[in-house]
Amino acid sequence: MESTESETVRKRKKEAMEESKTEFRDKANNEFTEEETEMNFSGSEDMELGIACIFEKVDRFNHLVSELLESGKSLFSRLTNEFEERVLMIHKEQIEKWQEEIKELRLLDATNEEMNTRLVNAKCLLQNINASH
Repeated sequence: MESTESETVRKRKKEAMEESKTEFRDKANNEFTEEETEMNFSGSEDMELGIACIFEKVDRFNHLVSELLESGKSLFSRLTNEFEERVLMIHKEQIEKWQEEIKELRLLDATNEEMNTRLVNAKCLLQNINASH
């Protein structure tokens, strides 16, 4: 489900970038056409070359933004995985420590119970010896 959502987001971003690029070109061409009509001259080769250079810059910029988005997404995904692994490892270590503490407490309790039983038995023996004298 997550990959479907991320793919949908990626498609939307790509479509938005394409729309932006197309809108930019259309707007630039419309402005150029309006200016050309107002001034009654056709564009020179230098101007056409300048416009083509700007379009190339837009394409390179869009490509750069796309790469940045992908690398950022990849970085965050990797960091998320590392964070999740680390938290799970810390959790496992802490649970193991507490289990070891429980084991030690049970061992201590068993030892105390054994000692208590021996003390009760010794007390009974002493009372029997005192009662017989």
